[in-house]
Parts: sequence; C-alpha cells; structure tokens
Amino acid sequence: MPYSRSSAASLLHLFSLSSSSLLLLFSILHHHYKNYHRIKYILATMSKTFKLSEVAEHKKPDSLWIVVEGDVYDVTKFADEHPGGKKILQRVGGKDATAQFWKYHNEAILKKYKPKLLIGSLEGKAAPEPPKEEPKPAESKVAEPAKVEEQALVPMKSGPVAPAPAEENLKEALEPWGDMIPYGDPAWYQGYHSPYYNESHAALRTEVRAWVEEKIEPYLNEWEKAKFVPVEIYQQMGQRGYLAGLLGLHYPVEYTPYRIAAVPPEKWDLFHEFVVTDEISRTGSGGFVWNMIGGYAIGLPPVMKFAKKELKDRIVPGILKGEKRICLCITEPDAGSDVANLTCEAKKTPDGKHYIVNGEKKWITNGVWSDYFTVAVRTGGPGMGGVSVLLIERSEGVTTREMDCQGVHGSGTTYVTFEDVKVPVENLIGKENAGFKVIMTNFNHERIGIIIQCTRFSRVCYEEAMKYANKRRTFGKKLIEHPVIRMKLANMARQVEATHNWLENIIYQCMKMGETEAMFKLGGAIAGLKAQATVTFEFCAREAVQIFGGIGYTKGGQGAKVERLYRDVRGYAIPGGSEEIMLDLSIRQSMKVHQALGMKL
Repeated sequence: MPYSRSSAASLLHLFSLSSSSLLLLFSILHHHYKNYHRIKYILATMSKTFKLSEVAEHKKPDSLWIVVEGDVYDVTKFADEHPGGKKILQRVGGKDATAQFWKYHNEAILKKYKPKLLIGSLEGKAAPEPPKEEPKPAESKVAEPAKVEEQALVPMKSGPVAPAPAEENLKEALEPWGDMIPYGDPAWYQGYHSPYYNESHAALRTEVRAWVEEKIEPYLNEWEKAKFVPVEIYQQMGQRGYLAGLLGLHYPVEYTPYRIAAVPPEKWDLFHEFVVTDEISRTGSGGFVWNMIGGYAIGLPPVMKFAKKELKDRIVPGILKGEKRICLCITEPDAGSDVANLTCEAKKTPDGKHYIVNGEKKWITNGVWSDYFTVAVRTGGPGMGGVSVLLIERSEGVTTREMDCQGVHGSGTTYVTFEDVKVPVENLIGKENAGFKVIMTNFNHERIGIIIQCTRFSRVCYEEAMKYANKRRTFGKKLIEHPVIRMKLANMARQVEATHNWLENIIYQCMKMGETEAMFKLGGAIAGLKAQATVTFEFCAREAVQIFGGIGYTKGGQGAKVERLYRDVRGYAIPGGSEEIMLDLSIRQSMKVHQALGMKL
C-alpha cells in the first residue's frame, strides 16, 4: 500500500477513535485491504471530530477553518487561491459556511476540493458510508483475428439489430434513483414504468455516473479553458469497455479484451448505448462528449459494417482499446449537406494497387489527433454515383490543423488536407462508386447520437435552472415562487419530455427492424427528430441563461454548464444536417415511405 505523511498522520488519529469505531474500521480494513483509496477515505472521515467551539478558534488568516455540511475544512493555504478572494473566506472563518457556500457554488466544486481540504467533521454528524467499490471493467482474451468471421459484426438484413430487453424484467418499475428533481432525469430513473429498460440498464447508469462524477465533472471547467481533455480519460473509455458498445451493433467481443462491468456483452442492446451516451452528456459539455465519441462513433461504424476483414483485424482492436483514434471526413469547404457534390478526389494508380487522394475536408471532429480517417472521395463521375469511401491512415501528405470554433471546445475540430496521399486499394470501404450508400447508412446512427446528446443537454439546462431557481432570491422570495420563472421551466420540461419519448420510440424501432428496413422507414423520422432535439436544446439553453442572469453569461461558477451549453448550440444545430435540411428531408422521405406503404390522399 502506498505510504505518505498524510496516511501516517491519519493512522495516528486512530488512538482518538472510540472502541466501536475501531472495530468497524478494522473490519472494513480486513475485507478491503487492497483498496488503498477506500481506506484513505475512511481514515480521513473517521479520524477526527471537532466541536464547533474548536472550529471557532480558527478564524484568522494564519489558521482559517470553515464548516460546510457538517465537515470541517482547513482553507488557510487555499485562501490566496480562492477565485472570489481571501476576504470572503476570512468573513466566514471559524463558522458554519454552508449557506454561503451553496449560494455561490455547486456540488462539483465541493467534490473537487474535498479531498484536498477536508480535515474532519463536527461532533454529532452521522458517519458517512464509505464509497461503494466500483466494479472493475472485465478483461478477457481476444479471439485470434484469423478466426473472426467477416460477417460477425454486420447487422442482419432482417430481424432485430440488437436483442430487446427481456419482457419478464419489465413488469415493475425500477427503483427511483438520482436527485429526483421533477423532469431532471428521464422518467424511468424516477420510478415510472417503461417497457424499454431493465436492471442491467440501471446498473450501467449507476456505473457510468459514478465514473463521470469522480473523474470528469470536477475538472471540466479547467479542460474547457485549456480546450483539451487528458488522453487517459479517452483511454479509460476503451478500458471500461464503453467504446466498443457505442457502434450501433452487437458488442464486438472479437476485437476487444475489455468488457463493461455492469452488462454482459450478449445482453448489450441499443438502450445500453443510449444510457452511456446520455450519462456522459450529463456533464453539460459538448466539447467533452465530442472528444470522447464525436469522431469515433461516426468514423468506425462504416469500417465495421463494410470494410474487408483483413483491414478490420488490423486496425479495430487498437481503436476499441482507446490506443488509436479515428474520425469521419465528409464535409468540405464547399460541400456540407450537399454530399453528392463533394470534390475530394481519389485516382487509381496505373497498376491498380493504390488510390492517390487530393482534397480538403473541413470541420472534422477529432481530426487533429486521429490515426485513421474514414473519407468520402470522388472516384467516378459527378453526383452520388461517383462517390466512394476510403480508410486513410495518417501518413505522408496528410495534414491536420485545429480550428477555433465558437463552442464544443476540446473536441478537436479540424481542417484536413490530403496531398498526393497513397492509399492501398484494400482500404476501400464497401464498393467503388457505391460509397453514397455507406454514408447514408451511417447518417442515422450519427444523428441519433446527436439527438441523445441534445436531449440530455436540454435536460441539464432545465435541471441547473431548477436548482438555481430554488435557492436564488429576488424581491424577497425565491425565483421559483415567481410565476414567470415557473412558466419558463414548464416550457423547458414539456419540450424535453416530448423529445425524449420520441427518441425512445425511434431507438426501439431501430432494435426491432433490420438495417435495410430501418434506413428506409426511419430516415425521415430521425431527420425530423434531429431538428426537434436541436430546437429544444436552443430553447432550453436560452431560457436557462435568462433564469441565471449574469451568472449564466459568465464562464465558471454556478452557471458554468448553461454558459458552456449556450455556446455549443450551433455546433449541434448544423452538423449532421442543418435544421432546415432535416425538416425538409423528414417530410420528403416520409412521403416516399408511406407512398410505398399504400398511402391514400
């Protein structure tokens, strides 16, 4: 076990514990001796208690203690670093500062600084339960690539794409979970019945949220400012098995040694994928979410579905582990939603063994640090019939330059240039001049990902505004007591719930339909839902900022999430198809589908 002065000091405090506390402590140590962080937490929280009169003696700059929620913090050295200035801390030195703390901060701040500043608790405070030991991601042996059947990961042409939740597990509502703020989480979190979820989804939700709250949320403001997310966080996405589950397919056990702790791979379905994306989106940072899955979730699926076995065997394992990165390159400086008119060119060499690629791609998420690029190129004549898709590896002639955008900071939005890049013909994804089908098939999964993120972002805006409205006071009463504020919250909630329920229905349809049927029937509906989700996101971001006022316009602090999300809105309303294109497509496509189904007008 690691040894430090702090742990030694904590051990000295054992002598001040009661006999019953000692028995409890050593019982826990006996059963969990390998978990150093768990032991450290117990020692820190059980080792020292203070009377309020003792805390009151520490109110001077050279010895400054405060109390928050019954815990005692030594902020002597921290005072000079305090963003609000040291005088604020000195005014509450030696006192219970709980009310003042929550007036200006949120829970993420407490979680961030608690390990550094906590020195004990007040007498009479109930002993906290030690944090539950999180299950470690399971690891198993990877099957030999040569034994992987090429068809193993390609969705069936008919029948369900992924297994549906077992009906016998859906008879009763799941236990209420979370903060229970009305509409602050999906209805199934809060004890309402749902036909879509079972205990495995609830376990996954708990697992992901625990990881996000410990490893991510306390540091998001710093990452946002730096426009960078530590590489090890992405690697953890692979090691925890999450990356492998975010492809819109069965869990690809053949290509990864990692497993998700809460869900056996054979039980994995599209609602599990929904839960993972939804929970990481609860961070309220489009930049973070896109850093994790923005390029991956749209760049790898075409490879999994259409690439040759040899190519998949070579590149997929490293990507699923989080060791390599991939992105999707379709948009060009002069071709966005108009995919059929892209101009990035790929010409075959005289010996027919390579393509030579020249062209530019713009607004490419994750491109700046990607090892692989799934690229739409022109190999034939004009229009959609001349488009192919290539897997281009970072090599000579590939240049990436990060772009500075309004929002989604840290997502690695990139301008990519291909200059005489030599690509083996084996890297062709699908068939030559049939790449438009590959692209269109991918759009549904991409848009559903955007919809999930936008819906949770909208809910985060609502949840943050609801929390703030219940503690901010104006004109002698809380904001929530003003009818105009309740109306704003009600309008946010109704749009979020409507969007979320439509989304659940679409995901269920994707599960029950084969890929061909889903592409035919659901393209229009998904396009319409994408527009619905981004319009809802924009509305909720605006209303949340209005409720927060100046705090919602300021980076950091209580309004950090809504300020950040307000800047992210356009980054979701435009990519994957702008709202105008989506709304038009939703009606045109739906008319075609229902005409084929026998529509009578």
